[in-house]
Amino acid sequence: MQAEVDPDQQPGAREAIRTALVDQASLVRALGSGRRRGHDQPQYQRVELRYVDLKGHRHLQITEYDERQAHTRNLAAGPDAAKAVDELLDVPYGSWHVETTTETLRLRYTKKGKELLHRQEDGREQETGHDRVKQRALDPDAPFLIELGISDHLGRVKPSRQSKYKQIDEFCKLLAPALDEAVAAGRIATGRPLQVVDLGCGNAYLTLAAYHLLTEAGHDVRMIGIDRNPQARTRNTRRVEALGWQDHLRFVDATIQDAELDVRPDVVLALHACDTATDDALARAVGWEAPLVLAAPCCHHDIQKQLKSVSPPAPYALMTRYGIVRERFADVLTDSLRAAVLRQVGYRVEVVQFVDSQHTPRNLLLRAARTGARPTPELESEYRTLIDEWQVAPRLAQLVLPDDREVRS
Repeated sequence: MQAEVDPDQQPGAREAIRTALVDQASLVRALGSGRRRGHDQPQYQRVELRYVDLKGHRHLQITEYDERQAHTRNLAAGPDAAKAVDELLDVPYGSWHVETTTETLRLRYTKKGKELLHRQEDGREQETGHDRVKQRALDPDAPFLIELGISDHLGRVKPSRQSKYKQIDEFCKLLAPALDEAVAAGRIATGRPLQVVDLGCGNAYLTLAAYHLLTEAGHDVRMIGIDRNPQARTRNTRRVEALGWQDHLRFVDATIQDAELDVRPDVVLALHACDTATDDALARAVGWEAPLVLAAPCCHHDIQKQLKSVSPPAPYALMTRYGIVRERFADVLTDSLRAAVLRQVGYRVEVVQFVDSQHTPRNLLLRAARTGARPTPELESEYRTLIDEWQVAPRLAQLVLPDDREVRS
């Protein structure tokens, strides 16, 4: 049973969320995320709440996430926990997703600041064991990891595959809460299959990991991996069949630019698409108006080549004089421009480090959520000034910004 609750009626949208958060006997999990329109960005990107039992006493566990790490505190259930809940509800998060033993509540704020509360009857168990929260998103003994050769037959990550395991595990840690936020904010609809596409999937490590993660989280996933490598596609298909996932996960022979989908994707993934292939993947996501996009760029040759033939704006000539410095600066400039372009076409963008550099030097992630917000004049002016002064033409801008398509052939 589902119901849209009028926030003007008692107990009220905020009070309904508060009641669920302070109920130590029924709260399973709660997530506050996003930014309320017209308010400053919250100090933390998101906050998660659940109750745990510590030394025989129940505590409210509050975990707040910034771009780099999680900050956890445990407060004794009662007045201290209730006070903390009130303080968190005053933080201008754009949405709350709350799961209890009997229902799911989703509170979001419209552009005009109106509260919209959706309630759905659900049944789930409350788990209060302190050890339940895992530091890993993927259990090493997951069958797909064994099938990929990342874990051995006993479910232990092989020493030689530790970096690959860490890389996809950290990617999944960022995917899961981003999807939760998109669902809680109403950007991704529930009650139907979740459509996911992985562009340039290669050996499909991320494809299989994402399918496993999202399916384990209870989503009815329909996933497509796009790639032109016939050997990889054959191998990936064989692995999917061995796992019994072939009905909901398939691979398509196509380039990123030419890939055709029957249904608009909810989530677009791209892990280490080389150079401008990342721009192609982002452009396809924009064209599909995908609600959620996660892309980890690889090499950045395009802007790097352009910088070789330009006169840097004063006084920044030293940043392009030396090859290694120019290369690293090109990486930063490229991803900064990608984020700026995505913001101009209606996406909220975060640029984060998703894994330590010891596992891969290409460790930045662009996480973009479609909000439909129009760009501000300040954003457009900053972007235009930056590309004019550095005399560069970002590939993504040529693909999605009409004014940039004739800048450079």
